[in-house]
Amino acid sequence: MTAQPIHPHEPERVPRNAEGIAAALDGARRMEFYRELLAAAPEEAEGVLRRWWCEAMLDTDPEGDRLVAAAIDGTLPITSVADAVRRRREAGLPVE
Repeated sequence: MTAQPIHPHEPERVPRNAEGIAAALDGARRMEFYRELLAAAPEEAEGVLRRWWCEAMLDTDPEGDRLVAAAIDGTLPITSVADAVRRRREAGLPVE
């Protein structure tokens, strides 16, 4: 069994590169992203890109407002870290 995204997007809403991430962010957040990326050491740059890609994906999620409201209301489904790790291992995905 493989894990599939809940809402697959082909092509991805936000390309996994600095240009795609910056384009998906609003002005102030775009500048914050660029400042963080430019200040990162080479070995840190991948982590910065990964984190901001996640932020950009959340910002552009068509269900984003509903998810934020559910999180604030306390009705967002949750899972434990142990369950998430178990599911990733069962799917043959890396666990870091």
